[in-house]
Amino acid sequence: MSKNIFGITNFDNNRIYYEGFSIKIKSLLRNILKQNEKLGMMMKVIDSNEVNKVLTSFLPAEHVKNIFEITPEKLKEKGIKAIITDLDNTLVEWDRPSATPRLIEWFEEMKKNHILVAIVSNNQKERVRLFAEPLNIPFIYQARKPMTRAFYRAITVLNVKKEETVVIGDQLLTDVFGGNRAGFHTILVVPVAQSDGFFTRFNRMVERRLLKFFKKKGYIQWEDRS
Repeated sequence: MSKNIFGITNFDNNRIYYEGFSIKIKSLLRNILKQNEKLGMMMKVIDSNEVNKVLTSFLPAEHVKNIFEITPEKLKEKGIKAIITDLDNTLVEWDRPSATPRLIEWFEEMKKNHILVAIVSNNQKERVRLFAEPLNIPFIYQARKPMTRAFYRAITVLNVKKEETVVIGDQLLTDVFGGNRAGFHTILVVPVAQSDGFFTRFNRMVERRLLKFFKKKGYIQWEDRS
């Protein structure tokens, strides 16, 4: 069977087969329901006129084109000593196994300027470990963002205060929402690649609706930045 728009190659009564992986249909439906529940909660808040609360929760403090626009000089101006960053589509494409030469230079520049870095990812252990260990960077896998526990674990590992730390990521619903809930300064980056891992695509659907709403209301000016 040829791939459809989601890259699904085959399916049966119990599983969907996607790019060499099989996914239980029950798990897939459960994930979709979670996304719909998230959106329903967001719209409920909006309908109850708690717009400021929505903006605080889902909008980042800053928005940049890519990770390389974040420099030690700019961070030091804000009193920042540490970075908590997402991995997939924030540092590299979601399917790239290791850091690019330019990204390695960026990490080295942060280290030279005494800016600590930790990777906090929702992905599986092996994916995150194989990326982070060669760089000698602490990491947390299966972080379950937007839950806040992993962010607090990261600053404990780095031995820094929340006020000295920024959270960087490419997703509103996980990185920005989670970072804001935990009280961090959040920075949204444009995704490195146009494509996403399978389940992230559902988050993107919700994000597009949020961004469209915020843009229509005039709450954001950076959505079209390229």
